[in-house]
Amino acid sequence: MMQADPAVVGDYLRGLQGRIVGAVEAADGGTAVRDAWHKAPGEALQGSGLTCILEGGALFERAGCGFSQVRGPKLPPSATQHRPELAGAPFEAMGVSLVFHPRNPYVPTVHMNVRMIAALPEGGTPVCWFGGGMDLTPIYGFEDDAVHFHRTCRDALAPFGDDKYPRFKTWCDEYFFLKHRNEQRGIGGVFFDDFSELGFDDSFAMLRAVGDGFLPAYMPIVERRRDTPYGERERAFQLYRRGRYVEFNLVWDRGTHFGLQSGGRTESILLSMPPQASWAYQQVPAPDTPEAALYSDFIVRREWL
Repeated sequence: MMQADPAVVGDYLRGLQGRIVGAVEAADGGTAVRDAWHKAPGEALQGSGLTCILEGGALFERAGCGFSQVRGPKLPPSATQHRPELAGAPFEAMGVSLVFHPRNPYVPTVHMNVRMIAALPEGGTPVCWFGGGMDLTPIYGFEDDAVHFHRTCRDALAPFGDDKYPRFKTWCDEYFFLKHRNEQRGIGGVFFDDFSELGFDDSFAMLRAVGDGFLPAYMPIVERRRDTPYGERERAFQLYRRGRYVEFNLVWDRGTHFGLQSGGRTESILLSMPPQASWAYQQVPAPDTPEAALYSDFIVRREWL
């Protein structure tokens, strides 16, 4: 942990959000709603943000990308479980978080988040740490998509040490895991949290590399799969698998818990929810089908590179 200038990080994050939303609008042909918000005076949590969301598009059924920068009087429990010495410290947190739910079941769902948290312990030195990553959740799996996504993640992290991709890939597999179902959420990617070990400049540079790597990692897959024909069977399986996404985000995701525990803006925190999802009792795909292959070949821990 180290001293930092949050303003520098905030400027980068706002620019990143603008680039990503612009790319989504260009690919979809639609226009995202831009909802600027401010916490009301007198609330415990203060700050502002910009939620951008495209719904009902030709390509994306729901694509949300939010920026927030907030300050609070006390770090919530989800942020201090690994650093109890900061319990009760005031904090500032900022980040960009996105989840895209495509309309076509052959285009994978994707998540990306990059963030910084700074704590101000009484009588101590301000400290900060970074977190983030990206992960891919296909409904129908393709080897070349998985390899491309992981290769782009690896290349983004390569300047910061050969250990970063394998370490953060494992971390991602372990984090995006539905413990109550003993099931991976998707094919993974990279994930890191509570990170400051490179010093401020290089840790922030690594954060930028991950953020800047998102569009090259995801958009070529979108273009490759967006026109794949599909029918009612594929749509039904897509909605069923989206139910797993909802379960993870509400039950296990630390970011969702942090936002709700700290008094964040609920509409923005829950932009990751799909517009439609479904559940079925003990649904098991038929053997030797593409649906069965998702379970046997893709949502398992694999070395993709």
